[in-house]
Amino acid sequence: MHTTPEIQLTTANTAEAAAWLREALAIDNTAEVPIDGSHTSQAISLNFPKFTDGRAYSQAALLRGRLGATGPLIATGDVLVDQVLQMARCGFSHAILRADQSLEAAQRQLARYSRFYQVDAYQIEAPLRRED
Repeated sequence: MHTTPEIQLTTANTAEAAAWLREALAIDNTAEVPIDGSHTSQAISLNFPKFTDGRAYSQAALLRGRLGATGPLIATGDVLVDQVLQMARCGFSHAILRADQSLEAAQRQLARYSRFYQVDAYQIEAPLRRED
C-alpha cells in the first residue's frame, strides 16, 4: 500500500494560477502527446474541457509513466473537487480548480483515502505483490 501523491491546488482566475501557466506548454486534449521526450522536464498544462472528458487523465499517465516526465503537470479547465484525487494518482502535480470550487473541500477529498492497493503513476508495482 502507498499514500496519496502530493498535488498543489488553486482556483481559476488567481495570480497563482496565472503564474503556474505562464511558462507551461499547453497540450490540447485532442492532440497526441509528444513522445520525443523533449518536454519531459517542462511544465505542461492539460485541459479538461468538460469534467466528463477524461482524455487529460490518459495524457498525464502517459507523460509520467511511459515518458518519464518530471516537470509540473497542470490540470486546467472544468476541474472539480471530485477529480483531484484521481488527478494526483494519474500524475498531475498541480490542479487549477474551476472558480466556483472550494479549495478546502478539495483538500478534504485528498485526505479521504490514505492508502491504495492499485498501481498509479507513482507506484508501478502492485502493492500486494511487493514485500516491504
